[in-house]
This record gives sequence, structure tokens and C-alpha cells, in this order.
Amino acid sequence: MSETDYPFAAGIRRSLIAVALMAGLAACGEKAEQQAPPPAPVVVEKIALRNVPMQIELVGETAGYRDVEVRSRVNGILLKRTYTEGQFVQAGQVLFEIDPEPYKAALDQAKGALAQTMAALEKAKADRDRIIPLFKENAVSRKDYDDAMAAYDSALANSQSAQAKVKEAELNLGYTKVTAPISGVTSKVAQSEGSLIMASSGSPLTTISQFEPLYVNFSYSEQDRLTFERSVASGKMAVRDSSNWTAHIRLADGSTYDKVGRINFSDNRVDPKTGTIQARAIFDNKDGKLLPGQFVRLILDIGTRKDAIVVPERAITQSQADKLVMVVSASGDVEPRTVKLGSAVSGGVLVEEGIKPGEQIIVEGLMKARPGAKVQPMTASQMQAALAAKAASAPAAK
Repeated sequence: MSETDYPFAAGIRRSLIAVALMAGLAACGEKAEQQAPPPAPVVVEKIALRNVPMQIELVGETAGYRDVEVRSRVNGILLKRTYTEGQFVQAGQVLFEIDPEPYKAALDQAKGALAQTMAALEKAKADRDRIIPLFKENAVSRKDYDDAMAAYDSALANSQSAQAKVKEAELNLGYTKVTAPISGVTSKVAQSEGSLIMASSGSPLTTISQFEPLYVNFSYSEQDRLTFERSVASGKMAVRDSSNWTAHIRLADGSTYDKVGRINFSDNRVDPKTGTIQARAIFDNKDGKLLPGQFVRLILDIGTRKDAIVVPERAITQSQADKLVMVVSASGDVEPRTVKLGSAVSGGVLVEEGIKPGEQIIVEGLMKARPGAKVQPMTASQMQAALAAKAASAPAAK
């Protein structure tokens, strides 16, 4: 029997097939709807304006408050070093002894010469005192009077010169004991005992560093200065006078030095070789924790950025060309947003352009947030509560 014999049977068959197909498609649609995942939960943060303390982090090098080279003022053989290298010494403390014998002899010689001139002065004075009344009585000639007065003046000048030579000899003898000009810590000795020391050689015996207080030298670029001045001029930045800027030190191990310093010098010119401006901070260092020559991170508190937008670093992603944040719309859709970033600050990074107050950005769950996808925005506390509830409802492991 063929379909031509029973045409109604073929129609029934086609109808049944169509119904079956429609039922199958409907079942597939229901299954697809049942398998569609719910919006992924993500942690969001609402953008708000706030005032942000502004800091600059720079590289600095510690330096002694005073570094003084200790030199001998006289020539001679170095007999003795009277201190321990690398130890603290007091101002006026004897550090080295130069052979004093030649200078003792020179002092004795100067004293002998002084005695001779003093004797000659006494004789000249006596001659002068005798001739004055005789000259008044016209008992001696004018020439005799003038000769006596000149002899006295010459003897007086010779005695004064001899006294100065004695003083010089005493000073030179005293200089054979080389003393510390300031209190501080000594460096390694540059000359060994027995060496011939020449005062004119320019070579120091040692160096004393005073590092209480302590300097930190640093530099900043001309570009940094211009950017800072533009921020102040635009009203974005409220700053204190630079003489009142405070400074902090981050040490090589990551710890922060417990004393707060201040800026006490900034140069009035740009170094043409480096394009930077030299500056200096000063810190208390009574415990001697810092030593000259250390490289440190110097953090300067320069003012407050007004009405700033700050986002956590973890909320920022990188495209091939731009920095992005993921904004969640009111309907829960994810929108990638290009942002222009500013300085790193406490709590994140400044955003100069790209987002507005009141918008929500994703800070946790970025891997689940594809552009255009639906997400379920939550606060951090809501996410913690949801995770805790899920853990509590999970069946206990047997």
C-alpha cells in the first residue's frame, strides 16, 4: 500500500513528525534555560571623592651632618695613634702625636732670642731715660737724642718680634698633638705610625663624621617640579610651605625609620648635566641607627590632593594599550572603562580621568567579569557573609 493509495495517511505522518520536532525543540530550550549560569558574584567598590595625603618617594643617600678631615699642622714623624679606629671621639681629644723634639728645641731657641732682645730693650730704655733730661738741658746734641730714641724703638720692635716667635714655637709644639676638631666617629687611619707627615701634602690623617643629626641628600626632576606646581595652580593640591614638609625613611629591609625628618635645603638651580634639583632632609639620629653612605627610600609628605578618586591597584587591568577598570552598570552589566592614572597613594592609585563618583567598579572577581556579562555586585562584607552561609549549608564530609 502506497501513499497514493491512502493520501490521508501521509498527511497524518507528516503532522506527527512536525509535532515531535516541536516538542524536541521545546525540550531543548527548557534544558538550555535550566543550564544558563546565574550572574557571577563579584565584590565592587563605589567611587567617592576624598581628600588624599600626597607623598613623593625618592632615592636618597645618608650623609654626616659634618665630615671633617683631620690634618697635621706641622711636619714630623708620626709617633703614636691614641684612639681606636671607627670609634666615637670627643672634640679636643688627642688623636695623634707627632715627634715633638724638634719643636721643643725651636721653642727653647725662640725663648733664648727673646731673652736677648729683652736685655737689649732694657739697655735701650735706660739710655733713652738718661738722655731725655740731658737733651732738655741742651747737654747733648740732637743727634745723640735721636740715636737713643731710635735704638729704643728698634729694641722694642725686636722684642715684640721675638715674643711672636716664641708664641709661634709654642703653637707648633702644641700642634704635635693632633686633636679632634669635632665630636664624631673616626674613619680608618690613612697614615701609619712612623710615617713622615707633611702638613703641606694635603693628605688627611683620618676623617671624623658627625651624624647626629644626619642628612639625607636627594634630587628631584624638573618634570616633577612642574607637575607639582601645575597641581597647586589648578587648585587640586593644598600644600604646606616646603620648609614644613615632613620626611620619612624606608630602610633596605623594608622597615620605616622611627624618626620623622624635615626638608632643610633645596637648591635654586637645575643641574644641567642631570636635569635634577638637589635637596636635603635632616633627621635625628641619637641612637646611631643610620650611618653615612646608606641608600634609602625617602618619602616626603607634600600636601593634600582635594576631591580625588582613588581605586585599589587590584581593580586595574591592562589591555594592549590602556589601563582599564571594570564598571558595573545599574542593570548588572560589566563595562570595561579606560582610565588615566596618576600617582600611587595610600590605598591605591589616583584616577585622573575615566570614572565618576557614584559608579561601581569590580575589585574582586575580575576573572568572572567578561565585558557585557551579567554579574551580581556585592560589598566585601556581603561576599563574606554569602561564602560563610554557603560553607554552613554544605553537607558535612563523612
